[in-house]
Amino acid sequence: MIENRSAALRVIAALAVVFLFTGGVHQLRSGVSSAPDFACAVASSEEVSIEIAKGATGSDIALQLYDSGVIKSSSAFFRLAVADKRSAMIAPGAHLISKEICAADALSQLLDPKRIAGLINIFEGAWNSEVFRSMASAGFKESEIKSAISQIELPTGFKSLEGLLFPAQYSFAKDTSAIDALQVMIDRATTELSKSGISTSSGKYTEQKLLTMASIIQAEGKTKDFAKISRVIRNRLEKGMPLQMDSTVHYVQKARGDIFLSTKSTLLKSDYNTYRKYGLPPGPIGNPGFDAMFAAANPPAGDWIYFVTVAPSDTRFTASYDQFSSWKIEYKKNLRAGLFGSSK
Repeated sequence: MIENRSAALRVIAALAVVFLFTGGVHQLRSGVSSAPDFACAVASSEEVSIEIAKGATGSDIALQLYDSGVIKSSSAFFRLAVADKRSAMIAPGAHLISKEICAADALSQLLDPKRIAGLINIFEGAWNSEVFRSMASAGFKESEIKSAISQIELPTGFKSLEGLLFPAQYSFAKDTSAIDALQVMIDRATTELSKSGISTSSGKYTEQKLLTMASIIQAEGKTKDFAKISRVIRNRLEKGMPLQMDSTVHYVQKARGDIFLSTKSTLLKSDYNTYRKYGLPPGPIGNPGFDAMFAAANPPAGDWIYFVTVAPSDTRFTASYDQFSSWKIEYKKNLRAGLFGSSK
């Protein structure tokens, strides 16, 4: 078991830090009905770093702000926090906060991710290599990250760390180790895998294979098309057809954002090249979000085996090769016209 005593996490819009307002209320320094407060919307040039500990109570945070010269009274912030549900989303970690501001402005600044030191943002579809660079930018040492990668214990049934660093915004307390940070991301992925149905799927595809599908779905289209892309993947696998997914080649080439794939690229020698290799690639090609996971586990009925994005936000699906070929001509015309931001 990996101990995680110092790790403190905020996963914005997903995991909330719960205020324990029942404890420490007696510590508030003002109990009157009208708590002293600074004027709101008054610019302050002086800032201070406030370290919010994991599990900090409402009164703890109020007193920290008061003692650091941020607010005029601890009770002003405490009462606001009790009344405002957003206060439950305050992240642990170091926050850069202006001094001598009103309680409402203090709460707003505590909720502003731009003011959180060492924030790590994992976007949906991010490669692990991109996650590790974000960790380094947030202050983790590269040597420690490499060591953590070699030591981390993967969940049962998974062969690769790729795909298991769940996309979200994370903030870690000072002195959090890289291995603890990675474990938090993996734990979140494990939770989402269960919620999406991947972990409970009773079909012929393993969790690893479904996660691999999810990563391809994430890379191949927009959320509104995820379900159909999932069905295309299933149909092609069941028919013994190569997947021929551009995103798998882009993963090998580390070509982020490319819409065009050359014929030469399809000949690339790699087990991840689904133009040359039949079946799924050996593992995920990125870290998928929940919607892609859900689509992988729950494909709709349909006979589609081809799809092409003819123009931005216009992806079409068909079981007819002739129809697909016609749409592909339209796609190439739009590509040359610069609709995709490229003249290739």
